[in-house]
Amino acid sequence: MAKIKTVLFAAAAAAVFASPLMSSAVAQTVELKLAHHISPQHPMSVFLQKWADQVGAESNGRMKVSVFPSQQMGPADRNYRMVETGVADISWLLHGLTSDLFPLTGLADLPFTVGSAEIGAKVLNDPALLDKYLAPEHKGMKVLWLFTSPPGNLNMANAKVDSVAALQGKRIRFPSRTIRDYISALGATPQAMRPTEMLEALQKGTVDGVFIDWGGAGLAFKLGPYVKYTTELHAYVSTMCICMNKASYDRLPADLKAIFDKTIKGREAEIGKLWDDAEGVGKSVMLKDGTEAVRVSDAEMEKFKTAGRKVSDDHIAALAKRGLPAKEAYDLMTTLAAKYTQTSRSFWK
Repeated sequence: MAKIKTVLFAAAAAAVFASPLMSSAVAQTVELKLAHHISPQHPMSVFLQKWADQVGAESNGRMKVSVFPSQQMGPADRNYRMVETGVADISWLLHGLTSDLFPLTGLADLPFTVGSAEIGAKVLNDPALLDKYLAPEHKGMKVLWLFTSPPGNLNMANAKVDSVAALQGKRIRFPSRTIRDYISALGATPQAMRPTEMLEALQKGTVDGVFIDWGGAGLAFKLGPYVKYTTELHAYVSTMCICMNKASYDRLPADLKAIFDKTIKGREAEIGKLWDDAEGVGKSVMLKDGTEAVRVSDAEMEKFKTAGRKVSDDHIAALAKRGLPAKEAYDLMTTLAAKYTQTSRSFWK
């Protein structure tokens, strides 16, 4: 009997001493929520799900990133608020939807600044630009990846636009404040709406057209059946961020943080290439749906670019009046864009 009591006592003692270790292991299991607005089929959505799976695999299941696509956690214009407050641990931000918060980041949206998503990703993540100008605008957040769309085009429901004159008075959806001003400079009427509202607006005829890239039009929002003409201007990019709530990041145990950081490091060019590759696929889908690709003459393209330069100059001057180093940041952006154009795909080549 004494022997049995001794064994039971030893077992109980082992359980007592083991329980803090077990609790610690349980406490270090982390679940993260990632919210975004795009359908699961879009290449960036596929990338994010594969990354979430990678995080789970490399942490042996101790980190789980649950992805909520298609606005399941809220509309795109609430993504910033969700990650700021921690409702979502990670979110896909479109800077143009909260442009007042990201004035220097949004300079990349100015017309004819960046020639591809690959160039855009390299420019935005260059330490010279990121550390000095862009990171301070993302305070309270851990930037996982900054990136851009490929250059956007003019997608028209019924009107064929092959000149600036053909655009006069048309109602056009804009993705950011800078492109709103660009649309006005071209003589059209800018229309504000969430990205997910474009399809319905084209269906109902409440807009004549929308600015978006081939991949976004054909794959993300499936606009093909409602776009008769796409004028290939490659006029602008939209800046975006996969950002994490800083407190959520800081709460990661050191070993899990090291694994997490490893999975995000050095993938900017991969993301840019992914977006540029989607252009060809999206264009094929649109053409199959009956959309006609429209090219403008060199003379007309110069008119589109002249309007863009005026908008850029005015926008930079307005930010400078607010005391922001807009010209310095923009000059650095254009210098970096020229540098990375030499080793990257560009839709302007």
